[in-house]
Amino acid sequence: MHSLSIFGTSSDAGKSTLSFAITYLLHKQGIKVAPFKAQNVSNNSVVTDSDSGEIAIPQAFAAEAIGLETRSDFNPILLKSGGASRAHIILNGKSVGESDVWEYYRNMTKLQPIVKEAFERLQSEFACIVAEGAGSPVELNLMDKDLSNIYVAETFQTKIILVADIQRGGVFASIYGVYNLLPKKLRENVIGVVVNKFQGDMSLFDAGVEIIEKEFQIPVLGVVPFRPFNLGFEDSASLMGYTQNTSKILLKVGVVKLPYISNFTDFEPLVVDEEIELAFISSASEMDSCDVVVLPGSKRVVDDLAWLRLRGFEEKLRNKETKLIAICGGYEMMFETILDPYQIESETESTKGLGRLKGEVVFQKDKIVQKGEYNLFGVMAKGYEIHNGVTKKRAKSKRNFYGTFVHGLFESDALRLKIFCELNTHYKGYKFAQFKAKAIADFAEHIAQHIDMKKIISSLHLKKIEN
Repeated sequence: MHSLSIFGTSSDAGKSTLSFAITYLLHKQGIKVAPFKAQNVSNNSVVTDSDSGEIAIPQAFAAEAIGLETRSDFNPILLKSGGASRAHIILNGKSVGESDVWEYYRNMTKLQPIVKEAFERLQSEFACIVAEGAGSPVELNLMDKDLSNIYVAETFQTKIILVADIQRGGVFASIYGVYNLLPKKLRENVIGVVVNKFQGDMSLFDAGVEIIEKEFQIPVLGVVPFRPFNLGFEDSASLMGYTQNTSKILLKVGVVKLPYISNFTDFEPLVVDEEIELAFISSASEMDSCDVVVLPGSKRVVDDLAWLRLRGFEEKLRNKETKLIAICGGYEMMFETILDPYQIESETESTKGLGRLKGEVVFQKDKIVQKGEYNLFGVMAKGYEIHNGVTKKRAKSKRNFYGTFVHGLFESDALRLKIFCELNTHYKGYKFAQFKAKAIADFAEHIAQHIDMKKIISSLHLKKIEN
């Protein structure tokens, strides 16, 4: 039996969605499978079920889609934005502080065992691990520092699927180049390539398939037509590519697009809500067209607060007539003072906040990382917390204002209904969990119709679980 690596022939080729879909389809075939990514670079993280650690969204999303408890082994290394040339490092789900980026990459011999041990723990339990790669696997000057692609594929002799984004242009060069720049032993493990995000008449690419298979000698596992999937966003760049049906909208929600925005999957339930138009805004003047503004989570609160002031947001965010929802870092900005005595997020120990709420927020050394069910504004809702800042109340509401440390609040049907009905009594809401389950099943079926799953399973020598 083999595990599987998904390599992109470019960034944003669709590795995350293909990895999730194949994980889901293998599970539906009765194969015990788990998602994995050695190293993620993202401010978008969630709290795990089994060990209260932090991992990136794609692996958590893939695990939840097949009913697996999330755990840190699915993503043993996570990097978040730090200061200049620095990154906040999370190993095995736990924060170990900031490091200079180049110092971090000089420590590969210390990081590789972390990846190896996590993968081996999963191997002992699962028949197949679907390991998502990162960026391009053939950055020749960085291949010795590549944990997610080359290291995993060589160490565990995974089979490999290449995924290429045809929308970018240059699809033939990207496929040929990546394949032929791979180490020879890894080329032998390539099952084939999936040509992704095709738009138009599929028959127009019949000759393209023939070229790839006959001239490049690389099997084509499928050509997948483009289909929007507004869930499981890995980063803010992918989130900005969402699509909405605006024919039934009742409300416009503006999310301030902070430079260090974090946990932006908070807004997935709004992206797919037919009654809501979601807009990411970068200037204070855009607030005027919004029924409510959301100040989201931030990885660097003081820096993002300075950006807000520079962009002229302060007066409108302080104004008690502005209808505002503030989440985590955004909630912290609302207080009179932000104290950071240990310089957790910035070199400034005391910063004046926006002052819409009385009191102060204090950044403590130990990060709060937990998930559970919370009483938010009189509604019991599931969610999670990831923050260093503490204040007297986890959540606070007053006229035209809701604020909380808790992420995931919009996934609660009851809480969305409470908040948005106050803005428009005609708002009806919808059942997000049902929508999500159907969207996942439909998207996976879309992938299944256009790739050769039989060949993939055969190449991995996998067997169904015996009942």
